[in-house]
Amino acid sequence: MELFNAANMTFIMNGFFKTIQISVLAIIFSLILGTILAMVKQYCTGKLRPLSWIVSAYIELFRCTPNLLWILFIYFTVKGSDVFISVLAFTIFTSAVMAEIVRGGFNSIPASQFEAARSQGFSFFATMRYIILPQTFKTIIPALFSQCTTVIKDSSYLAGVNVAEFMYTTKVVMAQTTNLGQVLMLYGFVFALYFALNFSISLLVRAYQRRVVAA
Repeated sequence: MELFNAANMTFIMNGFFKTIQISVLAIIFSLILGTILAMVKQYCTGKLRPLSWIVSAYIELFRCTPNLLWILFIYFTVKGSDVFISVLAFTIFTSAVMAEIVRGGFNSIPASQFEAARSQGFSFFATMRYIILPQTFKTIIPALFSQCTTVIKDSSYLAGVNVAEFMYTTKVVMAQTTNLGQVLMLYGFVFALYFALNFSISLLVRAYQRRVVAA
């Protein structure tokens, strides 16, 4: 049977677009949650220090356990659409990684920035919004984009819980034949799309770094 027909390719590409949808949503929510976690861990002191300890425990828990474990846990314990479950699983895991990336950016900002902001009457949140966070994200963009490629690649784990993403739809089509040549061609097609997507992100990072150096 010819694998590369219109119906099969449409089915596979639907899975590819679902992979992009899940990855983009997971990256956005992970960055938001990760930034909040990083702020709590970095700046909660005094009476608020227990919050920092809780966040530290959260971060270490997810950084020291496999992503696939949490995908399976969420899949069997949470009700919802496959996109919701997938985004939730990736968000709670990736936000821990994002938190450490953002916190690394915070550490690169001199303490004098806070002192200068306080002398101008800025509140903590105004300082974070207008001074600290813009500088932080400018610093950590390469690391953030690197994590984005990791999320895209790791989305293939979702095939194990029957989410109709790129790898799952490819496996379904691949099961229609035992012809080794067609199977290898399909693997090559999957390789090419993953590579094109992630290499494009890498090119963006390189272009940004050259722009920063030139500035």
